Amino acid sequence: MLHLDDIATHQELFTWTERLQREVIEPLGRGETAHYRPYDWRTRRFGPARALPPAPVILLEGVGAGRRALRPRLARLLWMDLPREEAWARGRARDGEEQRAFWDRWTQEERRHFAGDPSRRYADLLVRQRTEGYEVRPGLATAPDPDQILTHSDGPSAVC
Repeated sequence: MLHLDDIATHQELFTWTERLQREVIEPLGRGETAHYRPYDWRTRRFGPARALPPAPVILLEGVGAGRRALRPRLARLLWMDLPREEAWARGRARDGEEQRAFWDRWTQEERRHFAGDPSRRYADLLVRQRTEGYEVRPGLATAPDPDQILTHSDGPSAVC
């Protein structure tokens, strides 16, 4: 699993796609181990490199995973169907007062990102958290993108 919080930075909230492709998706697509340096949100710098070995499926988790530039490489897109205000409240509670300025900027940047590159409509499945467990429903995507790479074997990794 790769968390996009490890890829995004304070300077690159949503402009990390080329680095993700170069450091992670391209090596995995060749069947090679990917290497990336996770970003530390408190110290505001990259940490030591981590290896991500190839696997039949790699889970890519986080805001921006369904962006236009990545969709052709996704086997499936799952959308955590949560009102954005609730998601932002969870993030603020998790990160505390020291990240307040970050969250003020994040909410504006996230709105701008999804206005220009919406993802929810391309989701194969919508996931909603319930009091107990999760509800999974069909997404808004009616058919796979013809350029979509699907995982049907143990060959090079697809990103999911």
